[in-house]
Amino acid sequence: MSWNVWWRFGRSWAAREVGIHDVVGRVGPDLLGLQESWSSADGSQADSLATRTGGYGLFQSSSIPPLPEEPETPDQVGVDIGVGLVSRWPVLEARGHRLPAVHGEPPTALVATVDHPRGPLHVIVACTQWQIELRDDHLAQMKELAVLMADPAFDGDLPVVLLGDLNARPGTPEIALLDSVATDLWTAGGGDEDAVTLSSTTPHAPLEAVRQIDRRIDYAFARPGRPGQPILASGSTLAGTQPVNGTFPSDHFATVSDLDEYAQADRTGTL
Repeated sequence: MSWNVWWRFGRSWAAREVGIHDVVGRVGPDLLGLQESWSSADGSQADSLATRTGGYGLFQSSSIPPLPEEPETPDQVGVDIGVGLVSRWPVLEARGHRLPAVHGEPPTALVATVDHPRGPLHVIVACTQWQIELRDDHLAQMKELAVLMADPAFDGDLPVVLLGDLNARPGTPEIALLDSVATDLWTAGGGDEDAVTLSSTTPHAPLEAVRQIDRRIDYAFARPGRPGQPILASGSTLAGTQPVNGTFPSDHFATVSDLDEYAQADRTGTL
């Protein structure tokens, strides 16, 4: 599951947080990548969601999007923004990976290895540039993610997974960079080709994001751990598409897919 949860923007953060917990609790993902997530001195959103799901949470500060110059509400004071991961399995190691940028502070992706029962599972969580005038940074960041996904250091028995708000629709040069090294699980899992994850129908919709609005810009990608192993997915669907107690949980919808472990002589199953 990958979800941009819109930090503490807007003036309904507490109500939205209830909705986020409700949606995640109902979906019950094994892996949840969070973008525009929050962290404070009291803990992080990933930690809080991990407590609900019985898993493990990680947070990585990042510069996309930037924090407000002045807090809009008291709930934003002293609160960081970044990407997060909630994993059903323990985390073996994690680090930040800086993505390129020449027009401001570079964003940072979260790179984690979790202790899946069948071996180390490498997961990357990222949020990339969205501004039209900074498209050179956007392309450079997507190229770096493609290189990172293909890193032979991640080779093994299990796939390498990327969960991200990539701020580009399918078929664009930005997404083509990842298509060259990995499989879009939404498409592989039978997801609607016209699906939208940033919809103008929500009250929080950023209508000024003309390249992203009413597009599918949130993704889960996977590449084989070893050459020749297929990537199989099923059940692609959206979550968080309806209000919870009258409030939409985010300005984005979440993408959910089942990544099926490639069938081998001695094993089958679902991650």
